[in-house]
Amino acid sequence: MSNLFQRAAPGDHGSPHVTELADLASESVIVSDEQGVIRYWNAASEVLYGWPAMAMLGRRVQTIGSLAHIGTDHFDALLREGRWEGVVRRRGLTGTDIVAAVRQIVRRDATGAFLDIVEFGQNAGSLSQAAYLRMDAELQSSLAASWELDTSPARPLLDAIAEHRRGGNTIDLHRHPDWVDGLLTATRILAVNNRAVRMFGAHAGYEQMIGQPIAAFWPAESRSLLAAMLESVASDRTRLETRKMVLSGALRNPVVKAWHSAEPSPPDTVFVTINGATSDERTTWELQASEDRYRRLIQYLPTALWQVDSRRAGEAFDELKANGVRDIAGHLARNPDLVEHAKDVVRVTDVNRDAVSLFRGSNAADLIKPVRYIFAAAPGLAERVMVAHFEGRRNLIEETRIRAFDGSIIDVLFTVTYPVPPEHLDNTFITMQDISERLNAEQQLRKLQSDFSHAGRIATLGELATSIAHEINQPLAAIVTNGETSLRWLARADQNTEKVAQLTSRIVSNARRASDIIHRIRGMAAKHEPEKRLIDLNEVAEEALLFIRHDIDSKSIVLSANFGADLPRVLGDRIQLQQVIINLLVNSVQAIAQSGGPTRRIDIETSIDGNGAVALSVIDDGPGIPTADLARVFDSFFSTKDAGLGIGLTICQSIITAHGGRIAGTNRPSGGAHFHFTVPVPGMTGADTGSARS
Repeated sequence: MSNLFQRAAPGDHGSPHVTELADLASESVIVSDEQGVIRYWNAASEVLYGWPAMAMLGRRVQTIGSLAHIGTDHFDALLREGRWEGVVRRRGLTGTDIVAAVRQIVRRDATGAFLDIVEFGQNAGSLSQAAYLRMDAELQSSLAASWELDTSPARPLLDAIAEHRRGGNTIDLHRHPDWVDGLLTATRILAVNNRAVRMFGAHAGYEQMIGQPIAAFWPAESRSLLAAMLESVASDRTRLETRKMVLSGALRNPVVKAWHSAEPSPPDTVFVTINGATSDERTTWELQASEDRYRRLIQYLPTALWQVDSRRAGEAFDELKANGVRDIAGHLARNPDLVEHAKDVVRVTDVNRDAVSLFRGSNAADLIKPVRYIFAAAPGLAERVMVAHFEGRRNLIEETRIRAFDGSIIDVLFTVTYPVPPEHLDNTFITMQDISERLNAEQQLRKLQSDFSHAGRIATLGELATSIAHEINQPLAAIVTNGETSLRWLARADQNTEKVAQLTSRIVSNARRASDIIHRIRGMAAKHEPEKRLIDLNEVAEEALLFIRHDIDSKSIVLSANFGADLPRVLGDRIQLQQVIINLLVNSVQAIAQSGGPTRRIDIETSIDGNGAVALSVIDDGPGIPTADLARVFDSFFSTKDAGLGIGLTICQSIITAHGGRIAGTNRPSGGAHFHFTVPVPGMTGADTGSARS
């Protein structure tokens, strides 16, 4: 029938084909304008109310009974919601009362402008007052926040309360909070409508409310009221309870109704509805639109997002704190079952489409369940999430891994944002960003840097070939000399075994020295992944000098080493730091050699700088760095040497930066260059993490 009027043009209610079809309807059909003036009155209306159409057209509906409903004008609700259902009392032609069950629909045009009100009605028969109220409540339940509850688990407690009443005791549930808690905890939710989900479910959603105790969702200020109503209708199955409810929020002066369902529903099924005027100027549709915008925002966020109800965890934490638990990490280590339990009771209540895609799910329902699946590939993460929540932190951010539903392992940046009072504890958000590509790129970059650094070491070793050959030749020559001397002593008639033993000892010592040199060279030449350990920078510098000492000596350069005493150890890769020191020393040696100046000196020093980092300086008396090139000395492929590749200082900078330090080069006022770098000490506050040039 409604389709009939949807096809009719505005003001076309009297067109022959419309009226003809509506007149065939068995329900009363009345069309009125915004003032209640009747524009159409069908044949069934004449039968129901006794008034002929000719007598009613142009008159107000109030002629046969106002729009008032049980003392409350429902007209505002009708305009706000667009529809209304209920039982009304009307006056017939003979003056008799007629009880009609009606549903009214507001029609609007495409622009939202009001067209008319279409009412469909039928005789509700001769009803008792109780039956009348019950029918009215059932009809209006579709417009109210409606609950269908199963009170059978609470039956033992209801029977016990009833037994107290039969004993002549006055029962006031306000004074029995334990009964209220027991009753509402045992009573389970069988069904709710969308309005109840929006008003009371917070972000739990319909699926998460079903099967849960009504105590988990009912407002705390009205728990005893609901318990009293459930207890009342449980004692009299024909009763319909109507009370005003204390509720701050979306409704003003809400009325709550409760009654037992009729057959064929199970006998312990109770319906509860809540209705009232909205408490602010915004309409219900505006509120819903706001919620829709919120959900759309979440859905289209460019990152995977989970909305988690962490109330159960919050309650458990409150209990632990009340019991004196302060070291939550230690407590969880001693009670690992708590973490496993939390994975099952803390539930995901909503996800967006990126979350579904990240976990290779088919739809959101795959992910709306306990959070256990989130931590399947991240051992220890659930504990850390709980610790951070217990300690009241606002966020926890980690790089971790997840196992998608298809079994694939994905690297993600995991972020959890906890609610803090007065926020609701059901508003915990988890976001995950797929960082697999970034990690792969970083791995490739590290490999390139490692290759680059290795190439630099090989190039440096090539430049030090003469020095290295001399370094190895020394122990080999000593071995030969001592061996030949030993043979001569053995060839003599008066063999001196003591002398031979002494020479043999020298042979062994020099052989080991040669072996150590080869070992150092192999270490420099080998390709290996950086391995940071606690090392003494003075030792690293001394080893570096062994590579270049011959080169320094052969060019008549005075080397002064001034190593600071008791320097703290730094966390670094020995070979890489050695490479930096050798590179700086080679540059100084080559600069001094090219300058041909009379003063030939290199100072190498270690110390603690003003920030607490370990510093190393290489100072020479060479020509210094041309002023125009100072800002470019660390640029790739920039070199002031004719045959230079321009990668040495670039590699030095990347190595020191990777160690969290700084490297810089400058000219000395008295001439020559000064290069220095720092490496932070582990645990040092305010450690430099970038690179800079001075």
